[in-house]
Amino acid sequence: MALFGRAKRPERRGSEFDFLIVGLGNPGTKFSRTRHNVGFETIELLATRFNATLKAGRDRALFAEVNTTVNAQTKHLLLAMPTTFMNESGNAVGPLARRYAISDPLKIIIVHDELDLEPGVVKIKSGGGLAGHNGLASITQHLKTQDYLRVRIGVGKPPSKEQGGDHVLSKIPARERELLDISVQVAADAVQLIVAEGLDAAMRNINAR
Repeated sequence: MALFGRAKRPERRGSEFDFLIVGLGNPGTKFSRTRHNVGFETIELLATRFNATLKAGRDRALFAEVNTTVNAQTKHLLLAMPTTFMNESGNAVGPLARRYAISDPLKIIIVHDELDLEPGVVKIKSGGGLAGHNGLASITQHLKTQDYLRVRIGVGKPPSKEQGGDHVLSKIPARERELLDISVQVAADAVQLIVAEGLDAAMRNINAR
């Protein structure tokens, strides 16, 4: 079976993209600086590092095309933040991947919050389960695969499963917010390491911290 469930002629022509890099979150100021939006924050930081401007497109996302030089080679990157709500992230990621002809899941990096990691911890993962993350579930549904790369930013577990929604959407205590600010920096570093040095080297560097 072709990735995305069907073979489809790409709508886009031009330079091939090396990576589609997507940060997950919820749009709107109400959700700004919450645990669920650390993926958005990472993309915004990467856009700043690359001196790029995120703009609205027709695939329900803000995006920026970036060229960066790695070992004398130009890497062509697409940064994106869905303008859907978290649970519908695949409605942006699927069309973006198809439009920009990114058919290899190992060229798709999803940056997201992770309940199974403590605040301040960042890990890189290739494929694997979804750990109940609705954003990842939506992306998997649209891509017809869960073999894409993830940069996981720990936000810690709530006291109970019933409090999961409140935990990721509520405002954060100052000390924990400081940890997450550092984590966002590390997550951006992780993305750049994957692009520059490859998955294995990036995992050795980031996952050992």
